[in-house]
Amino acid sequence: MTVDEHNEPSDDAQRVAELQKQVDGMESQITEMNRTREATEENPNLSLEVQSLKEKIDEHSKQLEQSAEKLSQLQSENTILRDQNQACSMAGNNKRRFNT
Repeated sequence: MTVDEHNEPSDDAQRVAELQKQVDGMESQITEMNRTREATEENPNLSLEVQSLKEKIDEHSKQLEQSAEKLSQLQSENTILRDQNQACSMAGNNKRRFNT
């Protein structure tokens, strides 16, 4: 490790240390991914179950998106109907006042 005139690690040394940490982290991730792949290959039923769950998640995501769109549409319609109801109510109140 190189040090500057104040006996502190140089920017290059710090960068190398940071990169080494990243490499170590990536190696750990690769090792874990390999273990997972091996476990999945050892158990084909697990792989099929994972695929089935992914498909169900996709289906539920689509349903959720459709529900969100429908909710938005219903909220808009509700706002319009509320405004119309309020206008009718005000007209009815004005008519009653006029008749009395």
